[in-house]
Amino acid sequence: MTDKAVVHSDNAPAAIGTYSQAVKVDNTVYLSGQIPLVPETMTLVEGDFAAQAEQVFKNLSAVCEAAGGSLQDIVKLNIYLTDLSNFAIVNEVMDKYIKQPYPARAAIGINQLPKDSLIEADAIMVLKA
Repeated sequence: MTDKAVVHSDNAPAAIGTYSQAVKVDNTVYLSGQIPLVPETMTLVEGDFAAQAEQVFKNLSAVCEAAGGSLQDIVKLNIYLTDLSNFAIVNEVMDKYIKQPYPARAAIGINQLPKDSLIEADAIMVLKA
């Protein structure tokens, strides 16, 4: 059996269920979904969809850093949207946080997300050996 290490950052929202912010196995880190919660208040960030997308990437970044990496180390990114017409905004925000080469990515339209957020993202990150 492979050893698993739980990753935690106080700079990202605390888990609101039975999960860890991330789990590290060898040099691979599996990041749980992040919604646009402000870590200090555990409430949704105020503002429009772009503000929510920015907060999601800030939260993912904090967990990546706690695991010893950065957003640039993400190899697979899944983005869940309650309105796929916001996809162009996701691209604009993502470009601020992640530069080429971009990770593999999926954008999934869904009906509802926790706390009625408009966006959630999870990822797989591979750390340099």
